Amino acid sequence: KFAMVAPDVQIDDGKGTILISSEEGETEANNHRKLSDFGIRNGTRLQADDFLQDYTLLINVLHSEDLEKDVEFEVVGDTPEKVGPKPSEPPSKNITNGSDDGAQPSTSTGK
Repeated sequence: KFAMVAPDVQIDDGKGTILISSEEGETEANNHRKLSDFGIRNGTRLQADDFLQDYTLLINVLHSEDLEKDVEFEVVGDTPEKVGPKPSEPPSKNITNGSDDGAQPSTSTGK
């Protein structure tokens, strides 16, 4: 739903409880657990980071009894229109004197 490639998701409570890790196998045991197993309830905040895209979300979990039949969750709010891998950085210029403004050394003799 959020177009994340390799997310890390943790409870935003200062304890650093990781729910989903981009490291393969690190949080596989969590896959079949319910959010309530981690103490996540109405009002809990989650932080989702996708390092590959330089993309971070804060997710507010809100309980609702008004979902349609067979709908387990609903995303409300602004979702990104387009995300993708970080653009590659342009090649760096060779800078010999700490400046890339094209200035040349002074040739004046100052009499």
